[in-house]
Amino acid sequence: MATTGEFLTDVETLRRRAREHIDQGPITDSYGADRERVIAVLNEVLATELVCVLRYKRHYYTATGIDSASVAAEFLQHATDEQGHADMVAARIVQLQGAPNFNPDGLASRSHAEYKEGNGLVDMVREDLIAERVAVASYQEIIRWLGDGDPTTTQIDDQDHPRRRGGARRRHAQPPQDHGVDTARNVPAQRCVLLG
Repeated sequence: MATTGEFLTDVETLRRRAREHIDQGPITDSYGADRERVIAVLNEVLATELVCVLRYKRHYYTATGIDSASVAAEFLQHATDEQGHADMVAARIVQLQGAPNFNPDGLASRSHAEYKEGNGLVDMVREDLIAERVAVASYQEIIRWLGDGDPTTTQIDDQDHPRRRGGARRRHAQPPQDHGVDTARNVPAQRCVLLG
C-alpha cells in the first residue's frame, strides 16, 4: 500500500519531545483532567470496591440453606473479582502520582456503595445487586465527568465481572424493576467501561 504525504514529524523532534518532561512521570501536558480531583474520585472508587470485597466475603462465609454452596462460591468469586478491581484502581492512582487510600477509618463513608449484610441468601443477593446498581450509576457519572480528559482511566476494563453474577441473581432474588426494565441485567454494558 502506497502512502502519500510526508511523515508528520522527524525522528529527532519525536525524541526531543519524549525527553522534555520525562521527570514528570506519566503525566504529560496533554492530560486533560484535574489530576488531583481524579485521584480523589478514584479513591472513592477504591473504597467502593473494598466495601464490595468485604460484603461479598461476609456473604461467602455466612451463606446457609439448600443452595448455599453454589451461591457461596459465587460470592467468593465476586469478592475475588472486586479485589482485582480495587488493585487496578489503586494502580491507576499511583500512575497519576497519587496515593491509594487503604485506611480503614472512613472506608464506608468514602464508598459509594453501602455495606449491608443481608439476612439469608435472597437478601444477600438483593443487597449485592443494589450495590452493583450504585456502582454502575456512579461510574457512569465519572465517565461522563472525565469525558476525553483521562481516557486511560475510563478504559479500565471489566469484561466478565458482571456477567457471572447473572446466574445466582436469577435463581435467588427478584431484583427491583425500574420502569419495566431490570437495569441490573444491563450491568455489563454500563460498568465495563470504567472498572475491571
